[in-house]
Amino acid sequence: QVQLVESGGGLVQAGGSLRLSCAASGRTYSTDAMAWFRQAPGKEREFVASIGRSGASPYYADSVKGRFAISRDNAKNTVYLQMNSLKPEDTAVYYCATSIYSAIYTDTHRYGYWGQGTQVTVST
Repeated sequence: QVQLVESGGGLVQAGGSLRLSCAASGRTYSTDAMAWFRQAPGKEREFVASIGRSGASPYYADSVKGRFAISRDNAKNTVYLQMNSLKPEDTAVYYCATSIYSAIYTDTHRYGYWGQGTQVTVST
């Protein structure tokens, strides 16, 4: 099993920044790609960003490209999401997920382990 714990969410004004962290524990050697998803009230969970084990070739949803940056520190088993120029439409619960696959996927069912989520609220 793999456990994921997110942190770093909060309330921020539009245009501000937040940095989310996701610490993995357990059988982390069995997983590869890591990703961030988000879910706003009344909406489906959507892909935000993902990164492979090596840290190369991060992939982003068009809605966050140029504003968000995903990175990982394998020594700490932690993945980060730096969010800049935040907009009210970025308000959601942000979830960390990890996959056994090395390929980058944007659909939720490719990810077998999920964190509990952290709330991000962007005010106008």
